[in-house]
Amino acid sequence: MARKPQRRTKERILETALALFNRLGEPSVTPSAIAEEMGISPGNLHYHFPSKEKIVEALFTAFRAEIEHTLAAPETRPSDVEDVWLFLHLVFEAIWKYRFLYRDITDLVARYRLIERQFRLVLAHKQTTAAAILSGLVARGEMTASPADVEALAANMTLIATYWLSFDYVRRPRSADDGAALARGAYQVMALAAPYLAPRERALLDHLAERYRS
Repeated sequence: MARKPQRRTKERILETALALFNRLGEPSVTPSAIAEEMGISPGNLHYHFPSKEKIVEALFTAFRAEIEHTLAAPETRPSDVEDVWLFLHLVFEAIWKYRFLYRDITDLVARYRLIERQFRLVLAHKQTTAAAILSGLVARGEMTASPADVEALAANMTLIATYWLSFDYVRRPRSADDGAALARGAYQVMALAAPYLAPRERALLDHLAERYRS
């Protein structure tokens, strides 16, 4: 049987590590556990990633590339209520895919310099994009909010989206890890914008948010 190319082996290591980190938490997973899960020797894993830090950094780099693409706000027209829904949907999908980062973020920032330096940039981009979308709603006459309201709302949306999984996990530590927490978080973030919307847009947002609540 032909040997799999080196790049594929590295991809498999990252896929396995991501699954284990998401299921068990990054602090609980050792390189040996990753190698055992894959059925390879610890030495083989070490050849591709000399330390767990390198694995975490590679996963964070992949996460950042994905989330930065997701955070691209509409540029050719003012945003509408459906943009709010789509933005939150895509952001929470990325959060769920790399959920170990969000559940353990305080600890990871303390232990990994790359995450310490770059996660703040991710947060800033989230907040900037949220503010751009909200400002678009104001420009279209679909939202009544002052610049200070938009700034505060964007910050609060970023805050809840970032820490929702940790909050929900503490409330339901033994619940199945089935993605329901993701839906609950998206609904809570959507609810922040609702009081500022015009009646028609409020009704549309309530309709979209109901999918998450139910």
